[in-house]
Amino acid sequence: MMTEAATRGQEPDCGPAAGVVTRFAPSPTGALHLGHGWSAILAHDRARAAGGRFVLRIEDIDGVRSRPEHVARMLDDLAWLGLAWDGPVLFQSTRLAAYTAALDRLQAMDLLYPCFCTRSAIAREIAASLSAPHVGPGGAVYPGTCRALDPQQRADRLASAPHAWRIDMARAVGQAGAIGWHDSIAGAVIADPLAHGDVVLARKDAPASYHLAVTIDDAAQGVTDIVRGVDLFAATDVHRLLQALLGLPVPRYHHHPLMLDGNGRRLAKRDGAPSLAALRRAGADGLVLAERLRTGQSPIGIGGPMA
Repeated sequence: MMTEAATRGQEPDCGPAAGVVTRFAPSPTGALHLGHGWSAILAHDRARAAGGRFVLRIEDIDGVRSRPEHVARMLDDLAWLGLAWDGPVLFQSTRLAAYTAALDRLQAMDLLYPCFCTRSAIAREIAASLSAPHVGPGGAVYPGTCRALDPQQRADRLASAPHAWRIDMARAVGQAGAIGWHDSIAGAVIADPLAHGDVVLARKDAPASYHLAVTIDDAAQGVTDIVRGVDLFAATDVHRLLQALLGLPVPRYHHHPLMLDGNGRRLAKRDGAPSLAALRRAGADGLVLAERLRTGQSPIGIGGPMA
C-alpha cells in the first residue's frame, strides 16, 4: 500500500532499517562512455557513503542488439574505475517470468490491449490527422488506434499478427489515482502519466519494455535510491504509475545532469563519445579519472541544470 507521502509526491520513507541500495543498470548494446561512468560513480558513492549496497544489473532483453562481449567489457570498465558491486550481477534475460507475471496482473485489471501498429503506420496516421498530434515527453503520443478495435477484431488478429501490449493510460490513471514522487534536485513532483499516452509495456520483439522491466527489477533488487540521468526524469511518471498499480515500494530518485561534450551536446554512443574501454586501452588511470569525474574535472565537462 502506498504511503500518504508517496501519493502526494513527498519523499517516501524507505526506512533506515532497510538501508540504502543503489544500482547501475547498463544495456550491453555498446561500450560505456564517460557519462555512463559518471552515473555509475554517483550511484556507487551514494550507497557507500550511507554504508549501503550497490548492485549491478545488465539490461539484456534486447536479443537483437545485446552482446555478451559488451558485458565483459562493462565489468572490466567498472572495476578499472575502482567500483565494486555487492552480490551477483542480475541479468534481465533471467527475469522473463517476472515480467510475464506483471503483465498478467495488469491484463487481469483490464489495463492492457494488443497493438498491431508498425512505427511507419503510426507515423502515417499522425501525419494524416487533421488535428495537431499530442506531443508528450518522448515525442508524438500514440493516437490509440488499436485501443478502438472491437473484441472480435482483436481476437482475430491476435491469432496471427505480431503485436505489442500497450497500457490504457487513462484507465490506469483512473485506477491509480493521484501519484507523485520525490527527486533530490527537483523536490516533490506530481506525476503526469497521461502525458506519455498508451506506452508499450511488452514489445513485439522483446518480452518487456524498458518501463516495465526496470520497475519490476528495481523492486526485486530492493533498490531504495535510483540514481540516473535527467534524460529519464519524465519516464519516472510511468514508473510511479506501475509501482502504484502493482503495489511496489517507492524509491527515492536522484536525477543528475548529463555530461556534455565540447559543443554542449550530451554524450552518446552514436556520436562517437569516448568509451571507457578506449581510454583504458590508451593507458589512462581509471582511479584518477574517477576522482576527476567526482569533482567535475572531466576532460569534457559536466552538463547543465535539469531541463
